[in-house]
Order: sequence, then structure tokens, then C-alpha cells
Amino acid sequence: MGTIYVFFADGFEEVEAITPVDVLRRAGLNVETVSVTDEEVVTGAHNIPVICDSCFQDCDFSDADLLLLPGGMPGAATLSEHEGLNRLLPGHVKEGKPVAAICAAPMALGKLGLLKGKRVTCYPGFEHYLEGAGCTGAQVEKDGQFITGKGLGAAMDFALAIVGLLQGTAKVAELEEAMCVKR
Repeated sequence: MGTIYVFFADGFEEVEAITPVDVLRRAGLNVETVSVTDEEVVTGAHNIPVICDSCFQDCDFSDADLLLLPGGMPGAATLSEHEGLNRLLPGHVKEGKPVAAICAAPMALGKLGLLKGKRVTCYPGFEHYLEGAGCTGAQVEKDGQFITGKGLGAAMDFALAIVGLLQGTAKVAELEEAMCVKR
């Protein structure tokens, strides 16, 4: 298995970024946190600094299995405007590889036209960015290679949906038991 890349911009929503990183690493997946700034330290929307594993410009992403975009503002807006991500995402999607985005971050995919005809969810008020998509308002949606989450309250289910996609339901059940997740 390759690498899951999680992208961090100043103003990211801490729970939406750290919960998936934690859960995916507990699942034994290779997760790399990537700053889209020029610094490895990125500060969340609630002033929590996080040291990322690398900076965008130092990665080649050739081993990317899944790209993950956390929400939060202005972090999600920064991700949606990042030139490197705007080049990386369409190619990744064209290869049929999965992408996950939560809260406001699906707008990065919507602005690129990648969600047309897909069933998705996002933070209320960001639906207009999801050009051609069917926004359901569900906590988590999976449609083909796309997993989207509504917001902070969906972070655990969002993370487990990614594990389910990559490793199956048995691994999800194992993690739910170990983490005392009740659904």
C-alpha cells in the first residue's frame, strides 16, 4: 500500500484533520501530513499548531493512494486555491484513485468540476461550490472514489469510512471495538 496524504493550510479544522490522521495510522496505514505553506508548522482555526511531516513542494505524490482535504476556514479556501493541489487532484481522480474531503473542503473538488454527478455532503452553506453534484446533507457520503464528510461531528465516521474503503469492514469493526466507538 502507498501513502495517504493529508493537506494542512493555516486555519484548518483541527478535529477534521487530526481524527483521520490518528484513525488511519491506528489502522496501520502510511499517512503523511503535508503543509501547503512554506513552513512545516501550520496553525489550526483554534490556534493549535501542528508540525507536518513535509511541505507540499518537497513531495512528488507518485505513491499516493488517497488524498485527504480537511475543512475549516480559511484553511479549506486556501486548499481550494493552491496551484499545486489544483494540478494534483484532477490527475489523481483521473487515475481512479480515492479522494476524501470534509466540511468546507469538498469545495476544492467542486471548483475543479470533479464532483459532477456524484452524491456528496459538505458543511451547510458550501453546497454552491459543488458544481453538478447532488448534496445530500448526510454526515458522510461515499460515491465511487469520493468520500465526503459534513463537518466536525462527522470526523470519526469520515475517518472510518476511509478505512472501510481501503481495508474493508472487518478492519473498521476492529478499530471501533478498540476505540470504543458505538454506532
